[in-house]
Amino acid sequence: MFDLFNRKRLVAIVAGLSAIVLSSGVAIDAAQAQSTTLTRVSAVGQVDGDVAAPRPPKPAAKSGGRYYVDFRARTAASYGHAFIWYGKSGQRAVEVAGLHPATDSVIPYILGHILPVPAETGKSYGDLDEQYLTASYRVYLTDAEAQKVFAYIKRKQATTLVWNAATINCVAFISDIAQYMGLEVPSSNLLYPEDWVNKLRALNRGRKVTVGAETRGFQSDAR
Repeated sequence: MFDLFNRKRLVAIVAGLSAIVLSSGVAIDAAQAQSTTLTRVSAVGQVDGDVAAPRPPKPAAKSGGRYYVDFRARTAASYGHAFIWYGKSGQRAVEVAGLHPATDSVIPYILGHILPVPAETGKSYGDLDEQYLTASYRVYLTDAEAQKVFAYIKRKQATTLVWNAATINCVAFISDIAQYMGLEVPSSNLLYPEDWVNKLRALNRGRKVTVGAETRGFQSDAR
Protein backbone atom coordinates (compact mmCIF):
# COMPACT_ATOMS: atom_id res chain seq x y z
CA MET A 1 0.00 0.00 0.00
CA PHE A 2 2.78 2.34 0.94
CA ASP A 3 4.74 1.43 -2.17
CA LEU A 4 1.71 2.14 -4.31
CA PHE A 5 1.27 5.52 -2.66
CA ASN A 6 4.92 6.41 -3.10
CA ARG A 7 4.86 5.26 -6.71
CA LYS A 8 1.86 7.53 -7.40
CA ARG A 9 3.70 10.47 -5.73
CA LEU A 10 6.79 9.73 -7.79
CA VAL A 11 4.75 9.64 -10.97
CA ALA A 12 3.09 12.92 -10.02
CA ILE A 13 6.43 14.54 -9.27
CA VAL A 14 7.93 13.31 -12.59
CA ALA A 15 4.88 14.52 -14.47
CA GLY A 16 5.14 17.89 -12.79
CA LEU A 17 8.83 18.21 -13.57
CA SER A 18 8.18 17.19 -17.18
CA ALA A 19 5.53 19.83 -17.47
CA ILE A 20 7.93 22.45 -16.11
CA VAL A 21 10.67 21.38 -18.51
CA LEU A 22 8.30 21.37 -21.50
CA SER A 23 6.95 24.78 -20.62
CA SER A 24 10.49 26.13 -20.23
CA GLY A 25 11.47 24.65 -23.58
CA VAL A 26 8.50 26.26 -25.29
CA ALA A 27 9.37 29.59 -23.70
CA ILE A 28 13.00 29.26 -24.81
CA ASP A 29 11.97 28.31 -28.35
CA ALA A 30 9.52 31.20 -28.42
CA ALA A 31 12.20 33.57 -27.18
CA GLN A 32 14.66 32.27 -29.77
CA ALA A 33 12.04 32.51 -32.47
CA GLN A 34 11.22 36.05 -31.41
CA SER A 35 14.90 36.93 -31.37
CA THR A 36 15.37 35.43 -34.83
CA THR A 37 12.29 37.24 -36.11
CA LEU A 38 13.50 40.54 -34.70
CA THR A 39 16.90 39.99 -36.25
CA ARG A 40 15.31 39.26 -39.63
CA VAL A 41 13.00 42.22 -39.37
CA SER A 42 15.94 44.42 -38.47
CA ALA A 43 17.96 43.15 -41.43
CA VAL A 44 15.04 43.44 -43.81
CA GLY A 45 14.22 46.81 -42.35
CA GLN A 46 17.55 48.17 -43.52
CA VAL A 47 16.87 47.03 -47.07
CA ASP A 48 13.23 47.98 -46.96
CA GLY A 49 14.18 51.33 -45.49
CA ASP A 50 16.32 52.05 -48.53
CA VAL A 51 13.44 51.13 -50.79
CA ALA A 52 10.91 53.13 -48.83
CA ALA A 53 13.14 56.19 -48.67
CA PRO A 54 15.47 55.93 -51.70
CA ARG A 55 18.32 58.29 -52.24
CA PRO A 56 17.74 60.89 -54.91
CA PRO A 57 18.70 59.31 -58.26
CA LYS A 58 21.73 60.64 -60.04
CA PRO A 59 20.80 62.81 -62.98
CA ALA A 60 20.99 60.96 -66.27
CA ALA A 61 23.98 61.81 -68.41
CA LYS A 62 23.11 64.14 -71.25
CA SER A 63 23.13 62.51 -74.64
CA GLY A 64 24.81 65.50 -76.28
CA GLY A 65 28.54 65.75 -76.78
CA ARG A 66 31.30 67.67 -78.47
CA TYR A 67 32.08 67.29 -82.14
CA TYR A 68 35.47 67.57 -83.80
CA VAL A 69 37.45 67.88 -87.00
CA ASP A 70 40.84 66.19 -86.92
CA PHE A 71 43.38 67.33 -89.53
CA ARG A 72 45.67 64.37 -90.15
CA ALA A 73 48.73 63.32 -92.14
CA ARG A 74 50.00 59.81 -92.75
CA THR A 75 52.75 58.04 -94.59
CA ALA A 76 52.27 57.00 -98.22
CA ALA A 77 54.38 55.63 -101.04
CA SER A 78 55.37 59.13 -102.16
CA TYR A 79 54.89 62.41 -100.29
CA GLY A 80 52.37 61.26 -97.72
CA HIS A 81 48.66 62.00 -97.57
CA ALA A 82 46.58 64.70 -95.86
CA PHE A 83 42.96 64.09 -94.87
CA ILE A 84 40.51 64.70 -92.04
CA TRP A 85 38.51 62.70 -89.55
CA TYR A 86 35.31 64.27 -88.31
CA GLY A 87 32.48 63.18 -86.06
CA LYS A 88 31.30 63.13 -82.46
CA SER A 89 33.65 62.73 -79.51
CA GLY A 90 33.31 59.46 -77.64
CA GLN A 91 32.11 57.50 -80.64
CA ARG A 92 34.30 54.95 -82.37
CA ALA A 93 32.80 55.59 -85.80
CA VAL A 94 34.45 58.39 -87.76
CA GLU A 95 33.86 60.06 -91.09
CA VAL A 96 36.85 60.43 -93.40
CA ALA A 97 37.32 63.06 -96.09
CA GLY A 98 40.40 63.36 -98.27
CA LEU A 99 41.24 63.97 -101.89
CA HIS A 100 43.10 61.32 -103.91
CA PRO A 101 43.06 59.74 -107.40
CA ALA A 102 40.00 57.56 -108.02
CA THR A 103 42.02 54.37 -108.45
CA ASP A 104 44.85 52.53 -106.77
CA SER A 105 46.62 52.27 -110.11
CA VAL A 106 49.87 54.22 -110.37
CA ILE A 107 49.04 55.51 -113.87
CA PRO A 108 46.45 58.16 -112.85
CA TYR A 109 48.78 59.21 -110.05
CA ILE A 110 51.60 59.83 -112.55
CA LEU A 111 49.29 61.60 -115.02
CA GLY A 112 47.97 63.71 -112.13
CA HIS A 113 51.34 65.44 -111.93
CA ILE A 114 50.70 66.83 -115.43
CA LEU A 115 46.93 67.28 -115.69
CA PRO A 116 43.87 66.77 -113.49
CA VAL A 117 42.62 63.17 -113.12
CA PRO A 118 39.35 61.78 -111.71
CA ALA A 119 39.31 61.85 -107.94
CA GLU A 120 37.61 60.41 -104.89
CA THR A 121 37.05 62.27 -101.63
CA GLY A 122 36.44 59.50 -99.09
CA LYS A 123 38.80 57.29 -97.15
CA SER A 124 41.81 55.68 -98.76
CA TYR A 125 44.04 52.82 -97.67
CA GLY A 126 45.73 53.62 -94.36
CA ASP A 127 43.46 56.50 -93.30
CA LEU A 128 42.04 54.52 -90.38
CA ASP A 129 45.34 53.00 -89.24
CA GLU A 130 47.07 54.86 -86.42
CA GLN A 131 50.36 53.14 -87.24
CA TYR A 132 50.68 55.28 -90.38
CA LEU A 133 49.81 58.57 -88.66
CA THR A 134 52.55 61.22 -88.71
CA ALA A 135 50.72 64.37 -87.54
CA SER A 136 47.33 65.35 -86.15
CA TYR A 137 45.56 68.53 -85.08
CA ARG A 138 42.08 68.13 -83.61
CA VAL A 139 39.63 71.03 -83.23
CA TYR A 140 36.45 70.69 -81.14
CA LEU A 141 33.14 72.21 -82.23
CA THR A 142 29.81 73.02 -80.65
CA ASP A 143 26.67 71.40 -82.04
CA ALA A 144 25.83 74.49 -84.10
CA GLU A 145 29.36 74.82 -85.45
CA ALA A 146 29.51 71.13 -86.32
CA GLN A 147 26.33 71.37 -88.38
CA LYS A 148 27.85 74.15 -90.50
CA VAL A 149 31.29 72.60 -90.86
CA PHE A 150 30.08 69.07 -91.56
CA ALA A 151 27.66 70.36 -94.20
CA TYR A 152 30.53 72.24 -95.85
CA ILE A 153 32.70 69.11 -95.85
CA LYS A 154 29.91 67.10 -97.51
CA ARG A 155 29.45 69.78 -100.18
CA LYS A 156 33.18 69.90 -100.85
CA GLN A 157 33.31 66.13 -101.20
CA ALA A 158 30.43 66.20 -103.66
CA THR A 159 31.86 68.98 -105.81
CA THR A 160 35.58 68.13 -105.91
CA LEU A 161 35.88 65.78 -108.86
CA VAL A 162 39.55 65.91 -109.90
CA TRP A 163 43.00 65.64 -108.35
CA ASN A 164 46.24 67.27 -109.45
CA ALA A 165 49.51 67.04 -107.58
CA ALA A 166 50.44 70.70 -108.01
CA THR A 167 47.11 72.49 -107.62
CA ILE A 168 44.10 70.45 -106.49
CA ASN A 169 45.90 68.15 -104.11
CA CYS A 170 45.09 66.57 -100.74
CA VAL A 171 46.62 69.45 -98.77
CA ALA A 172 44.63 72.05 -100.72
CA PHE A 173 41.46 70.04 -100.03
CA ILE A 174 41.78 70.09 -96.22
CA SER A 175 43.18 73.65 -96.33
CA ASP A 176 39.86 74.87 -97.73
CA ILE A 177 38.05 73.16 -94.83
CA ALA A 178 40.40 74.75 -92.29
CA GLN A 179 39.85 78.20 -93.82
CA TYR A 180 36.08 77.75 -93.71
CA MET A 181 36.43 77.00 -90.01
CA GLY A 182 38.31 80.26 -89.55
CA LEU A 183 41.70 78.70 -88.94
CA GLU A 184 44.91 80.31 -90.13
CA VAL A 185 46.55 78.01 -92.66
CA PRO A 186 50.13 77.67 -93.96
CA SER A 187 50.87 79.80 -97.01
CA SER A 188 51.73 76.90 -99.32
CA ASN A 189 49.76 73.79 -100.27
CA LEU A 190 52.93 72.20 -101.66
CA LEU A 191 54.29 71.31 -98.23
CA TYR A 192 54.55 67.69 -97.21
CA PRO A 193 51.29 66.71 -95.47
CA GLU A 194 53.05 66.12 -92.14
CA ASP A 195 54.72 69.54 -92.26
CA TRP A 196 51.48 71.25 -93.26
CA VAL A 197 49.48 69.76 -90.37
CA ASN A 198 52.22 70.62 -87.86
CA LYS A 199 52.31 74.21 -89.13
CA LEU A 200 48.51 74.40 -88.95
CA ARG A 201 48.66 73.41 -85.29
CA ALA A 202 51.43 75.91 -84.53
CA LEU A 203 49.58 78.77 -86.23
CA ASN A 204 46.32 78.30 -84.37
CA ARG A 205 47.23 77.79 -80.74
CA GLY A 206 45.03 80.10 -78.67
CA ARG A 207 43.54 81.89 -81.68
CA LYS A 208 39.93 83.02 -81.90
CA VAL A 209 38.29 81.78 -85.07
CA THR A 210 35.00 82.28 -86.86
CA VAL A 211 32.52 79.72 -88.14
CA GLY A 212 29.78 81.58 -89.97
CA ALA A 213 28.91 84.61 -87.82
CA GLU A 214 30.05 83.10 -84.50
CA THR A 215 33.49 83.97 -83.18
CA ARG A 216 35.09 81.95 -80.41
CA GLY A 217 38.30 80.35 -79.24
CA PHE A 218 38.43 76.79 -80.50
CA GLN A 219 39.51 74.08 -78.11
CA SER A 220 42.04 71.81 -79.69
CA ASP A 221 44.30 68.89 -79.00
CA ALA A 222 47.89 69.45 -80.07
CA ARG A 223 49.10 66.00 -81.02
